[in-house]
Amino acid sequence: MTIVDRQHAAELVTHKGKVYKFDAAECMINSLSEMDLESIALFLVTDYSAPEQLIDAKTATFLVSPEIPSPMRANLSALHSKDSAQSLLNAKNGRLFSWLEIQLYLKGK
Repeated sequence: MTIVDRQHAAELVTHKGKVYKFDAAECMINSLSEMDLESIALFLVTDYSAPEQLIDAKTATFLVSPEIPSPMRANLSALHSKDSAQSLLNAKNGRLFSWLEIQLYLKGK
């Protein structure tokens, strides 16, 4: 897949080293129901504040804000720390989520 917006991109890496690239974190999360989760070694998302850096999705903090559109319209951004996410939340409004919380939130949509 061609990545259009680096600030929202995501990747899954299997234990065998196969990489699946996604335009947005919400695409990766939505694809999890179709995958063998035991085969996944890494869940990676782009740090919104540093688009050249992939971070561990399990430790990232996610922000859903209508003021920051993402490629698949979930308005979802990932940040490396809760403090960074809180600062962005203060500037842009929205709601913060952990890795598990954002999965549940997107399932409910």
